[in-house]
Amino acid sequence: MADGTESARTESARASVGGAPPGGGPAPSPEDAYLERRTLRRGSAGPLLLTGLGVAYVVSGDFSGWNFGLAEGGFGGLAIAALLMGLMYACMVFALAELAAILPTAGGGYGFARRALGPWGGFLTGTAILIEYVLAPAAISIFIGDYVESLGLFGLESGWPVYLACFVIFIGIHLWGVGEALRFSLVVTAIAVAALLVFAVGALTDFDAGSLNDIPADHSSFGASSWLPFGLLGIWSAFPFGMWFFLGVEGVPLAAEETRDPARTLPKAMAWSMGILLLLALLTFLAATGARGPSAVQEAGNPLVEALQPDGEATVLSRIVNYAGLAGLVASFFSLIFAGSRQLFALSRAGYLPRFLSLTSSRKAPFLGLLVPGAIGFALAAWTGDGARMLNTAVFGATISYALMSLSHIVLRRREPGLERPYRTPGGTVTSSLAFVLACSALVATFLVDKDAAFIALGVYAVALAYFAFYSRHRLVAAAPEEEFAALAEAEAELSRD
Repeated sequence: MADGTESARTESARASVGGAPPGGGPAPSPEDAYLERRTLRRGSAGPLLLTGLGVAYVVSGDFSGWNFGLAEGGFGGLAIAALLMGLMYACMVFALAELAAILPTAGGGYGFARRALGPWGGFLTGTAILIEYVLAPAAISIFIGDYVESLGLFGLESGWPVYLACFVIFIGIHLWGVGEALRFSLVVTAIAVAALLVFAVGALTDFDAGSLNDIPADHSSFGASSWLPFGLLGIWSAFPFGMWFFLGVEGVPLAAEETRDPARTLPKAMAWSMGILLLLALLTFLAATGARGPSAVQEAGNPLVEALQPDGEATVLSRIVNYAGLAGLVASFFSLIFAGSRQLFALSRAGYLPRFLSLTSSRKAPFLGLLVPGAIGFALAAWTGDGARMLNTAVFGATISYALMSLSHIVLRRREPGLERPYRTPGGTVTSSLAFVLACSALVATFLVDKDAAFIALGVYAVALAYFAFYSRHRLVAAAPEEEFAALAEAEAELSRD
């Protein structure tokens, strides 16, 4: 039975990749030749670079965006929302650390869902992640343009030339090589984190707990008070903004195929990343709201700078933080470009998306996986100029992927309890179940904040699903790592039944 299963799987792989090997002598099999043109550079990332990558994904969210949640829930509402979303991310990261140690492939969340939920589950998860990682850099390029203009750098104004420069320069660094790209990201991220710590020290000297409830209460809202000015519903509405302190950290496993000893390195790097982000979220939130009060920063595009300028006059510290905010945006933009390219690479290599998108260069960089999302992101940024709308759309995609990845952990724990697990999630399925419930709650909350963004994401989802249903699901590549894992699991299950 095992031989028959293996033979069938090999024939399927040959049919999927197609073609005959050229030349004489012992030639590689068609599936080997296919994967040879779709190989990433192995062993380029260690624990430090991966930890930096996890923080880089997120750090721009500390400088701006989260503060708009104050207008939805006030200080108390956003504080509770950020606490719950931090709990969701911590639980999910522990679950993903286990899955990444089991399946260390570039597919990340899509690969986990493929193993647990089948091809449909894999595609649904991968598409949701791709929506997040294509739209978020587009939005951040607009915010970079705003910072460049506000700082008066080179006399530039926010617009398509700045957006284009962002994509061209930083995609170029990625094309140079993953090791170089991650080292650049680490340096920029370190600058941004240092600036956040400097900001916290400066702002906390003016901390006034009495000003934290300065947003007037809307007594028509159920449960409204001075600490919850918009009532209990305000907590729920603030969920998407509480996510901004952590949005993107789940992308660390996408570097699995470029990691040294991924079964050990990935869980360690993810845990360190999450710990750093929780600390930064606490310091940033308390310092920014306590220095001048929530009402002063709730609508600011640069809330940290606003918190340091009580009289509206720029200071040395506020200028430092302003420039560092630009560094934070660059770090997140740069790392999200990396994440999107790896997700697209993995989906394409397995045949879920057009296969040519997974071709790699002589430096083992997925060049089309970088260029195509970059072109789409630039076009969206230049056409709409609406960074907030694109980020809300990205958050919608993120929450779908979080629910499906958490569900994948639960399914694999119950369906394959004997699977070798180099790392085990503390709390097991209780931990991932909590992440699943909170992710579903956050998904519903996106409709409370921006219905248009949610429906835009649903429209993109519908088009992608139609492509998969009618075309790509019949042309999957059995030799791709994620499909190999799934085929092996099916063969083992069949053997156990026999």
